[in-house]
Amino acid sequence: MPKQKSHSGAKKRFKVTKSGAVKFARPNRGHFLAKKSQDRKRKLRRGAYLSGKQAANIRKMINA
Repeated sequence: MPKQKSHSGAKKRFKVTKSGAVKFARPNRGHFLAKKSQDRKRKLRRGAYLSGKQAANIRKMINA
């Protein structure tokens, strides 16, 4: 049986840290930034981490 391929979209959007946590960039930073408050934009700059089943699914997609 052939090997499973990694998910190209997931590879671009998520990073797996050394400890195994799945890191991603917050959405809503692409456009329409004038109507968003500076405080909101600053908070969106920081990344975030997935947990639980979501993280497991992404790890599977990246390492397939």
